[in-house]
Amino acid sequence: MNLNPYLDVTPEVKAALEAGKPVVALESTIISHGMPYPQNVETALNVERIIRENGAVPATIAIIGGRLKAGLTEAEITHLGKKGYDVTKASRRDLPVLVARGEDGATTVATTMIIAEMAGIRVFATGGIGGVHRGAEVTMDISADLEELAQTGVLVVCAGAKSILDLGLTLEYLETKGVPVIGYQTEELPAFYTRKSGFGVDYRLDTPEEIAAAFRAKLDMGLRGGMLVTNPIPEEYSMDPAVINKAIDEAVAEAKAQGIHGKQTTPFLLAKIKDITGGDSLASNIKLVYNNAKLAAQVAGKL
Repeated sequence: MNLNPYLDVTPEVKAALEAGKPVVALESTIISHGMPYPQNVETALNVERIIRENGAVPATIAIIGGRLKAGLTEAEITHLGKKGYDVTKASRRDLPVLVARGEDGATTVATTMIIAEMAGIRVFATGGIGGVHRGAEVTMDISADLEELAQTGVLVVCAGAKSILDLGLTLEYLETKGVPVIGYQTEELPAFYTRKSGFGVDYRLDTPEEIAAAFRAKLDMGLRGGMLVTNPIPEEYSMDPAVINKAIDEAVAEAKAQGIHGKQTTPFLLAKIKDITGGDSLASNIKLVYNNAKLAAQVAGKL
């Protein structure tokens, strides 16, 4: 475990890591920027409970008062949930200033991976990763999540890339960076709200043991970077592709009309899609996060 002077690891997470027990990292952007209060806090606590039920220790990650946190108390999770959009959405570039100023930050996929690796945590569960945005050949809007996957040795379990993105270009970018994209019990990349995207993954692996073995081999060979495990949303919660794609197209057009860009893009689009779908997209989002937490705990147990 890295004794970084800016890092606080909760006693429970520290004890688990020292004893070689499975630990699963969780992001905090989903708490502050992903959904409204109190649903955000309820969801975060439920995700932690699911990880415990599947034999692992949860470590929700955030920046609180300028301290990098691996593991949060219920009070700290509630603090982030109530503060909501007033908490900085923190990617790699934000860490130095937030720490120096003693401010709070909700960690994206990229920052959660950084802090997890500092703490010695190798498995991370999230909803969906960021990626190459539609029109990126003009705007150059590419998520820092992809760069982090290329350089930070953490296995990320997600429900695919968010379907607001250009999924084909996202896969091309990951291939260029040498990041293995694994489909859990599927040969097709899931598209967050739906189980299918029309794009293939690099490899299909059918058990947590197979996933853990592949990641262990990657670590043992000293290969840089992480591994992306894409876990389709459960069938019963998957949305109708026609409905969700129409909502995404409307949201993307509105973002463009309003000049929304950069780190505001994803929260704007997700909120707009929730409104267009009458809340159905938020319900699907919560269920896929629970599903990913369960798989991540099982993989961590085998790793």
